[in-house]
Amino acid sequence: MNNQKDYKGKSNEELLKLYKETKDLEVKQELVMRYIYLVRSIALQMRDIYMSFTQIDDVVNEGVIVIMSAIDKFDLEKNVKFETYISKRIKGMIIDLARKQDWVPRSTRKNARDIDEAVVMLYNKLGYYPSVQEVSDYLNISTEKYQEAMRKAAMFNILSLDMVLAEAQENKTGVVMPSSEEKEQPENKLLMKEVSQTLAEGIGTLKENEQLVISLYYVDELNMRQIAQVMEVSEPRVSQIHTNAIKKLNKYMQRFNEERERRHVSGIL
Repeated sequence: MNNQKDYKGKSNEELLKLYKETKDLEVKQELVMRYIYLVRSIALQMRDIYMSFTQIDDVVNEGVIVIMSAIDKFDLEKNVKFETYISKRIKGMIIDLARKQDWVPRSTRKNARDIDEAVVMLYNKLGYYPSVQEVSDYLNISTEKYQEAMRKAAMFNILSLDMVLAEAQENKTGVVMPSSEEKEQPENKLLMKEVSQTLAEGIGTLKENEQLVISLYYVDELNMRQIAQVMEVSEPRVSQIHTNAIKKLNKYMQRFNEERERRHVSGIL
């Protein structure tokens, strides 16, 4: 491998395999360059999380480090796309940054509360779920401002759920058996299984339309506009359903964490 031109024609999968075989740093550098677009894309999607305490370039730089580490740790034998693998790790990195900061402005929290209260008030008054225009008129704000507030609230609730799940996975108790891979430790595998089962149970308690939105968004990876087309409702309505579902799951997982903590204190775990 004398220069980069030797592997310009290779696919990402071929380069990954080649790097695993040779550990050639030029191959690794080429892979990193090919995936920087993904870091930027995720950083832009999640900018509301970190824009109050850091810059996108700083997040991208951290993302490059994540990719470099992921290239070494990625297992070609597992039936997982590398893009999916690093996407989760990049999002996790951004969430970790946010967990160390009080990233949600008071205005975002207040706007979310005002909208929730307005929706409840109008629902009780009108007898049906109010439209975006009706809520906007009630709050005396533009529909654009309403949609922006809903988008930020949805991001806040997603991050809140991610934090609860992370807390559950980090809430390790008891004796940990030695293992070269942390995820292979018996206790951690059991805990991850318990978290997954609890989350599945939580999803099962949601309304049918909330379950559908969660499935389309997280399993089928459709965006809000695509989900709106599938469900034949407005995009803001999808956002509202999604936000409500995440709030419920957040509370469900918080109860799970609290119960595990009580069991631990009582000596059951």
